[in-house]
Amino acid sequence: MPETGYIDIEVAYATPDKQLLLSVRVPAGATIAEAIALSGIAQKFPGIDPAKLVVGIFGKRAKLDHRLANGERIEIYRPLKADPREIRRQLAAQGKTMGKTRKTDQ
Repeated sequence: MPETGYIDIEVAYATPDKQLLLSVRVPAGATIAEAIALSGIAQKFPGIDPAKLVVGIFGKRAKLDHRLANGERIEIYRPLKADPREIRRQLAAQGKTMGKTRKTDQ
């Protein structure tokens, strides 16, 4: 149970090579931006730009000014390298699919 006036949250970030999940105790009423700063995760991953963060809580996008509740997990998202819709269009034009191969009737 957190101390009075504090809540326990998690901050998650992943690269293709490494994943990090930090448990952090922050003041009650802290925002996502404040919790990320308190976590120190930007020092562990210099590629994180606090001014351009896209974040979520348990897989749902959230704003940096969101007030946190006890037990929430902040997820810091990396930018996509390619638009998934465009990749699907290109594959469809070639008669291919993402993931599994298409079965054709012969």
